[in-house]
Amino acid sequence: MGAFSSSGTTDELGPDEDPGGGPPGCSADPGSPAGEDGVPGEPPGSELLAALLDGMDAALCAFDAAGTVTHWNREAERVLGWTAQEAVGRAGFAGWAVRRADADEVRARLMSAMDAPGRQVHEFALLRKDGGRVLVRTQSAGVRGADGRPAGVYCAFSEVHARIDLERAIALSEALLEDVSWGVVLLDVDLRPTVVNAYAARALGGGRAALLGRPLGELVVQGAEELEAALHHVLAEGAPTAPAELWVTLRTAEGERRRCWRSGFLRLASPLTEEPVPLGVGWLFRDVTAAKLAEQEADRLRFRASQLHRAARTASECEDPMEAATTLLDFALAGFADHVLVDLVAGDPTAGGRLVRTAGTPSDGPGPCLPVAGGSIPVRYGPGHPALQAVERTGSVRTSAGAGASGGPAWATERRWPGDAAHALCTVLRSRGRTVGALTFLRAANRAAFERPDAAYAETVAARVAGAVDLARVTAGT
Repeated sequence: MGAFSSSGTTDELGPDEDPGGGPPGCSADPGSPAGEDGVPGEPPGSELLAALLDGMDAALCAFDAAGTVTHWNREAERVLGWTAQEAVGRAGFAGWAVRRADADEVRARLMSAMDAPGRQVHEFALLRKDGGRVLVRTQSAGVRGADGRPAGVYCAFSEVHARIDLERAIALSEALLEDVSWGVVLLDVDLRPTVVNAYAARALGGGRAALLGRPLGELVVQGAEELEAALHHVLAEGAPTAPAELWVTLRTAEGERRRCWRSGFLRLASPLTEEPVPLGVGWLFRDVTAAKLAEQEADRLRFRASQLHRAARTASECEDPMEAATTLLDFALAGFADHVLVDLVAGDPTAGGRLVRTAGTPSDGPGPCLPVAGGSIPVRYGPGHPALQAVERTGSVRTSAGAGASGGPAWATERRWPGDAAHALCTVLRSRGRTVGALTFLRAANRAAFERPDAAYAETVAARVAGAVDLARVTAGT
């Protein structure tokens, strides 16, 4: 912001007070130059007022009652190119800052503010020093002397496109913070929310005001560390080049729920300083959980279909039907379970539960499904065992170990399963309308429990395994 003429009394600036009888910062003699150190006898506040006016972000000029320019700050110099020495003392804008054809109209519109109440807003074209034209928007108001009579006009102006850009920025920020179709959260440098829009409040499970100032760890059960790491990175390095997908677990009134948020980040810095001063982070996100789950399910189905196709082609090359059955299970285990057990019927399973362990994977670690040596002894399954239930219902049974003392290795050992088993899926083996056994898939505790889509896949595998087992018995003459 630049220099401007000052003389006389410059204690106060306002439309209603001017002890000097002229525009703010101006005496009755607007053309008198001000010394570098001010006019002798000036009030101590004149230099402060001069600095304040010179440091304004808006371009400022002032006229006395006769229309002579008395003030011209550095922003006005930046916009139009005319220095304070060139502007102060001129009679209006005619011939230098305005075309002569437009000078009378511009003067009339500006000076009309001297007798009108409040502020007046106008738009008109001014001339730059280099001859170019610039469209400005002005806000002008009258200045009255100590006797209450009109003493001049002060006028603040800015380029119209800059004003429009500012209005657009304000409109955009207000629109983003309303109920739009994505979440917007502004966080301070301590990563505490300061502004939360309606979408984000719903996603985080709280009211807009209730979420302000709370640490993210109170809102996010799992995933808060990853989110805070991303925010710290933005503060230190700037915004990432692409959106990030973050999985979080939220604590809600209905319990914990896992969500996926596609997030973008912006580092906020103050535009009022020469060096960027971080104000915090802008976080924009959308809940894409449904889309991600659908994508994962589609990938899972494609993989399983590919595995079944490969298993069928490999099994068709096996001369021994039981080898074909175990080959099918080796392909089915990939990405699906940690263990598999094949129990075949040796009599009526409903009378004493006579299921014989025929094949399975190693109990002490991963490995292929192989026939059990000497597999002619019935498995000692107790009443209500999931494998017996699957045979009895001719369907599938899913179960998992409970938390606490009721779970763990004791739970698996009691059911004659490997000690690391925590989730089980038992399904019946049927061929030619007869039950030939039960098939059990097991997962360790670090994996999710079996779900309905898993049961459908297991039943598809069981149908193929049952056909191979039935063929093995027929060819063996049993």
